[in-house]
Amino acid sequence: GLLPRAHGSSLFTRGETQAIATCTLGGVKDGQTVDSLTTKEDKKFYLHYFFPPSSVGETGRMGGAGRREIGHGMLAERALAPVVPPQEEFPYTVRLESHITESNGSSSMASVCAGCLAMVDAGVPVRRMVAGVAMGLVLDDTTGELRDVVLTDILGSEDALGDMDFKVAGDEDGITAFQMDIKVEGITLGIMKNALAAAKEGRKHILAEMAKCSPAPRGNLGPFTPRINKFKVNPKFIGELIGPGGKNIKKMIEDYGLTSIDIDQSGEVAVCGGAEAAVAATDHIKARTEEPEVGKIYYNCEVKTVVEFGCFVELLPGKDALVHVSEMALERVADPKALFKPGDRMDVKLLEINKRGQLKVSRKVLLQDPGNAARRPKPPAAAVEADA
Repeated sequence: GLLPRAHGSSLFTRGETQAIATCTLGGVKDGQTVDSLTTKEDKKFYLHYFFPPSSVGETGRMGGAGRREIGHGMLAERALAPVVPPQEEFPYTVRLESHITESNGSSSMASVCAGCLAMVDAGVPVRRMVAGVAMGLVLDDTTGELRDVVLTDILGSEDALGDMDFKVAGDEDGITAFQMDIKVEGITLGIMKNALAAAKEGRKHILAEMAKCSPAPRGNLGPFTPRINKFKVNPKFIGELIGPGGKNIKKMIEDYGLTSIDIDQSGEVAVCGGAEAAVAATDHIKARTEEPEVGKIYYNCEVKTVVEFGCFVELLPGKDALVHVSEMALERVADPKALFKPGDRMDVKLLEINKRGQLKVSRKVLLQDPGNAARRPKPPAAAVEADA
């Protein structure tokens, strides 16, 4: 919770290495497109790593990501990817950014720790907490006998002067990613075993410190995080929802102030936007794709047009129904325009759907039913206050 407007954020400091991580949650179309020679995919989880010259007390040109930034970012991304929930459980695109503010050690492992905390703060249900530590090695054979010392959480000087840089990320029970650079011809299995055992103890210590984070990560979606509502509609309505050239879907995004609306060929819809806007748009789409049901009562339908033989009301979004003059009231109606005007509202019951798909409804049958008023749903409190 370091940055109040960010979806999730954290500050991780270990020795003279410090990283600020932010987690941003987006919709389906916010994935990172990776276009290779053979495939094209949208990554739903990715990490950007920034290592400005100021982090090591220098000045320099700030440009695109260099080889170091790409490599360190990929290592941290692969370390965290196994704990990110699948799209079926958490339908967000997760973008992490690690900004190194100070470096005298492994900034990529600091990015792993900071990134994990930022995801938890953003409300991402990670499968388990992950930390990373850099191990070093010093070999000595001046006495004729090979001696080794394994170092935990090495500094920059120990990395430069030592014989190994072994980065290990994971939790108390396993490893999610590792990278090793050695400056000698090879190392023995005994040295590897000692290094992995020491790395495990280091991770356990760091995870224990991360658990003491103050203030504690929020652990749920923040007030500025977009909400994603996923549901299915009948595939036959896909064309109607999208409209010619995307006209209808663009209008819904604009009218409700949404981030995006995505529909796949199976009819699965993902609405992404603010909490209230996403709920309102979801209700609208469900109503728009609802199948009219004969015998069902539809309340508060708006009168769209009034003609000599009755009036047309909007039964469902985009679906108008005819209230014939003989079905408008208990008594005979000579002039429908004297009884209703466009914008008025009425309760109706669907009587018939003819072969051409035209809808015929009645207001009179509800007026003849004394129990209808009791069954009528109550309007929301906000609507009552507005009417008052």
